[in-house]
Amino acid sequence: MRINGPNGTTLGSPTANTRRTNSSGFALPDATPSAEVRPAVAPKAAANIDALLAMQGIEDPVERRKRSVQRGKGALDVLDDLKIGLLSGNLNASTVSRLRDAAANLKSTSGDPGLDAVLSEIELRVEVELAKAGQF
Repeated sequence: MRINGPNGTTLGSPTANTRRTNSSGFALPDATPSAEVRPAVAPKAAANIDALLAMQGIEDPVERRKRSVQRGKGALDVLDDLKIGLLSGNLNASTVSRLRDAAANLKSTSGDPGLDAVLSEIELRVEVELAKAGQF
C-alpha cells in the first residue's frame, strides 16, 4: 500500500524520479571450490569414560564427615526412641527395625579417627540394645 499526499492513496504510475537499475547491488562471489576440503569426522569422546566415573566416585572428606555425623545423630535418635519406648512400656517392632538399620549404617568410616571412635561406640551401644531386645 502506498500513501501519497495529504488525501491518502492515489492510483497511478510511479513517479519519474524513481530510478530502476537491473543490478541488485548484491552478488555472490564466483563459485570456486576451496583448496582445503576436510572430511566429516565423528566427534571425539570426552576423555576416558573410566576417568570420568572415577572422578564422580571421589568423595569430598568434608561431605563424608557430614554424612557420618548425620548417621551418628540418627542412631542416637533411634536409641532415644528405644529408651522412651522401654520406659513407657510401648516398645514397637518398628523401633527395633530402625535400630537395626542404624547399626548397618554405622559400619562405614568417615576418615576422621576421632569421629570414627565415637561412631564405633554408638554402634556398640546399638548392638547391645539389639541383643537385649533379642533381635541381634
